[in-house]
Amino acid sequence: MPEDDKKTEEAAESPAPAPVKKSGGMGAWLPLIITILLMPALAFGVAQYVILPQLQKGLGIKAASAATTSTSISSESKKDASGAKQETVLMNKMLVNVAGTMGARYLLVSISVAGSDKDFKDKMDSHDAQLRDMACGALATKTLADLEKPGARNLIRSELITGFNNILGDSMVQDIYFTEFAIQ
Repeated sequence: MPEDDKKTEEAAESPAPAPVKKSGGMGAWLPLIITILLMPALAFGVAQYVILPQLQKGLGIKAASAATTSTSISSESKKDASGAKQETVLMNKMLVNVAGTMGARYLLVSISVAGSDKDFKDKMDSHDAQLRDMACGALATKTLADLEKPGARNLIRSELITGFNNILGDSMVQDIYFTEFAIQ
């Protein structure tokens, strides 16, 4: 047999090499793309529907409505989303020493307390001394570092709402607005 025939015969008998599969491509990136797209949505859903309702329940805060999250209250009364008239009571010029400064620094705070109960103003007036004492006590525990943290006002607001509702009873205070907040 000629040598060329042997080569063609051997080539016909040997199996063809398997095609090499390419790695990478869109299939390799698909899990990463899905993770990047779904994780923020999952985090938002858990925060909005699991964590926040539990925090609000624990702090005794009602869910915020569009009317109570406005940046300012222009008058003494305003209607909230349910149509109830929202009353505000001013608590002016509460002055406390900042903790850890040995009396060298102080905090001056004025707040506007909002609620929609029919006898809200009367209860606020009758418990004024207790409310001021509670507010001054809570503010006097804050150090300069506590007051300078981002979100410090929101933490103080939540603490005051919880304390005021403990004194007045059953979620009477819906929101607190800081009209003055000065550290000297």
